[in-house]
Amino acid sequence: MRKKALCAILSVAMVASMFVACGSDDKKSGDTTPAATKGADENKGGETTNPTEDVKQPEADTGKVFNIYCWNEEFKSRITDHYKDYEKVDDTHGKIGDVAVNWIITPSDDNAYQNKLDADLPKNADAAADDKIDLFLIEADYALKYVDTDYVAAIEDLGISKNDIADQYAYTQQVVTDSKGKIKALSWQGCPGIMFYNRLAAKDILGTDDADKVQEKVKDWDSFKAFAKEADAKGYDICSTVNDTYRVYSNNVSSPWVKDGKVQIDPNIKKWVDDSKELVDAGYTTTYSLWSDEWKLGFYEDGKVFSYFGPAWLINFCMNAKDETSLAGKGQWGACVGPQSFFWGGTWICGTSASDNKNLIKDIMLKMTADEAVLKEIVEKDDDFTNNKKVMEEMAKSTTYKSAVFGGINPLQMYCDGVAKIDLSNLSKYDQGLTETFQTAMKDYFDGKGTYEDAVGAFITAAEEKYPALDFSGLQ
Repeated sequence: MRKKALCAILSVAMVASMFVACGSDDKKSGDTTPAATKGADENKGGETTNPTEDVKQPEADTGKVFNIYCWNEEFKSRITDHYKDYEKVDDTHGKIGDVAVNWIITPSDDNAYQNKLDADLPKNADAAADDKIDLFLIEADYALKYVDTDYVAAIEDLGISKNDIADQYAYTQQVVTDSKGKIKALSWQGCPGIMFYNRLAAKDILGTDDADKVQEKVKDWDSFKAFAKEADAKGYDICSTVNDTYRVYSNNVSSPWVKDGKVQIDPNIKKWVDDSKELVDAGYTTTYSLWSDEWKLGFYEDGKVFSYFGPAWLINFCMNAKDETSLAGKGQWGACVGPQSFFWGGTWICGTSASDNKNLIKDIMLKMTADEAVLKEIVEKDDDFTNNKKVMEEMAKSTTYKSAVFGGINPLQMYCDGVAKIDLSNLSKYDQGLTETFQTAMKDYFDGKGTYEDAVGAFITAAEEKYPALDFSGLQ
């Protein structure tokens, strides 16, 4: 009997959708990419510059309560495990020195987390001291929605210089750089993606689970589709759902979703549609939704799924590594680059401009995103990929670090190679909303319930409700 895995619902994704509050939705802008993301080609995933800076330090903290908004337990677990000054009181309260810490957790389901931020941030400056939001978390998909507002403090206003974060991967800072060129949030993780493959399935299909031999079979999308037929002959789906591969295609587009106010479907997104339709029609995969119980079946041997695509967080938070009966728990996942390099998501820490604990925000940010010892500890204890080029390149060469979920190999060099290829030049503020709407609209087409043109029409209808100021005429 197939076992269903429990997965933390992480709506992490590509960068960066935009906002209805704060008046951004009524701007039918042309180039919506922040200045700092332009020219990302020239510094893909590399180090930031290391200027000498005089950064003004914030005034002394006066707050006795520190309120943190987030959508799940991920950041809380990182703080409780790795921020040495944190003292746990109970599941939603803690202490840092004499400051009480409140965790206000609102799940992302039905956009509830963003709705709470949208309701509370505009009131933050006038809120009572103990009620102010001090720190909140954002995902890549909607980062610009918040960092391009005055509600979020620039890191320089928190006393953090670019020199302090010079070893971070540049793209993680570009994601959260506002239209004025100021960095407004920091992340402890980098999210280059790879293809995770079921080693037991590889041995069954190919007679080997060797990563190089698997990579040769999936080196491009034509090879991937051909191998899907081999996997099917042995009773395996090539991946759990067509939605598993979407981010790989969408991270390799040649143009953004929106240009000069006009919505366009990039050829690589259309290729995802065509390839997905082919795989579904052949019975080689499904149209399950990400995070659904059906999607999770492949986390176990009986699920008969060959591969998933994602960064380190996918295994850490979704694939039940702590369950000894899961493939991750048995150390039976393998890793290879797959058809294309890509990245997916991430979590960023924002300090609010109204906080009365800016020095504490600074300390948390620097310890969790720039302290080499802490970042190394996160890799070793949590199997995560952290946001420090120096640390990750050193650990990629380590002969002592081994990942249990990958059967004791060190997969970090693949992540390091992938992060160097991250390109943010084709981002737009509308990515999350348009992506989700497009995937939903395509499902009927994949399931044989209409034509591609019907699906595009459904996409236009739904997307126009979200973004009435955008021009969809080029798709009709």
